[in-house]
Amino acid sequence: MKDFATSIVQTLRERGFVAYLVGGCVRDLLLGREPNDYDVATNAKPDEVMRIFPETYAVGAQFGVVLVPLPESDPDKARADETQGSSHPAAVEVATFRSDIGYSDGRHPDEVRFSVDPREDVARRDFTINGMLLDPIVIPEPGEVLDFVGGRDDLKAGIIRTIGVPEHRFAEDKLRMLRAVRFAARFEYAIDPHTFSAMQKLAQEIEVVSRERVRDELTRMLTEGHARRAFLLLDEGGLLRHVLPEISVMKGVEQPPEFHPEGDVFVHTLLLLENLPQPCPATLAWGALLHDVGKPPTFRVAPDRIRFDDHVEVGVKMAEEICARLRFSNDDTAQILALVKNHMRFGQATRMSQSTLKRFLRLPEFDQHLALHRADALASHGNLSTYEFVRQKRDEIPAETIRPAPLVTGDDLIAAGHAPGPKFREILNAVEDAQLEGRLPTRDAALEFVRREFPV
Repeated sequence: MKDFATSIVQTLRERGFVAYLVGGCVRDLLLGREPNDYDVATNAKPDEVMRIFPETYAVGAQFGVVLVPLPESDPDKARADETQGSSHPAAVEVATFRSDIGYSDGRHPDEVRFSVDPREDVARRDFTINGMLLDPIVIPEPGEVLDFVGGRDDLKAGIIRTIGVPEHRFAEDKLRMLRAVRFAARFEYAIDPHTFSAMQKLAQEIEVVSRERVRDELTRMLTEGHARRAFLLLDEGGLLRHVLPEISVMKGVEQPPEFHPEGDVFVHTLLLLENLPQPCPATLAWGALLHDVGKPPTFRVAPDRIRFDDHVEVGVKMAEEICARLRFSNDDTAQILALVKNHMRFGQATRMSQSTLKRFLRLPEFDQHLALHRADALASHGNLSTYEFVRQKRDEIPAETIRPAPLVTGDDLIAAGHAPGPKFREILNAVEDAQLEGRLPTRDAALEFVRREFPV
């Protein structure tokens, strides 16, 4: 992708325009990281860019933004498509130098003025570490850097700082407050005190941001490997109670020390996030975050110990409301709720019958359930014996015996004289239980079982 982005810069310059790599890709290259995507900034207007690159997608021409897709034959295309996660083919974003005038909706500029000065373009960007320009054609690598905002110094010092007045940058796009947290967590940087103070002052305004954008930013925090630090910063910055109040109220909710010596529900949840595998599927990360969401409303102190009666059932309902609020897809919601619903079942795993254990093991994406239990154990008592037991069973039980072909069907029951109705499911479940237990090896044995146990 870098070679393709460099070729775009080269082509624009050959046509008489100014062009540079800009933004996050410059930051990552300076840090020795492989950028996820590449952006180009130029003094060429959108119509000029589209004339030079005929296959361009005009996704935001009114803001000076177009996409130049990788050629179909490019060997990096498949990897770039997956990385960018876009409905468009993998592409380089080419944006015209501009200044933005007014942000009435807290996201989009009211007016865009195209510019020929890269300084003006950089001044409207979010953070200093994302405000540098790079000439990728200059040798030696990584090329000549144009830094008008002190981005290189902040990279070296490990600081997330807005370009210009923090209140202005956050007023333009409230989501930048979450992005500041994500970058600070990802790079293990500090947030500049003035920037952090502005976040705390404006935190409530995050509620005007679309829920999809909030969801996507939180998902990145949860899956980039530094979720614990991200959520601590969200809390300290006053943002957590506005984006996920159900997580904020976990603070101070005590747990029985014999099971949770690590501390309260909030402490436990953040420790759990720290123990998730990397890379981490988004549904697993959200299931982990929400697995104990039902504990605060069910907390009570009983004579024997602290209890959370029915916290799983309550948690599933709460998680469903959160998924709906953040507009998760139906499939993602189903998996997140399954993780919340089943996370306590591991406590009975060593005592499960063969049929119950096999049904447990065939839950969709069972590896996510197993990963959640491992992280849950490591974040509390640290005992992985149940995890090892279930993992061994999963590995040693043949797949065909976990999900065997049915020995008896509804048609068989009708042929045996049973009338269709609710009783069918009871009979078929009983047959499957016996089959999973290994007591019904053949179809004939299953039909005999039905005649004996469920006479007409």
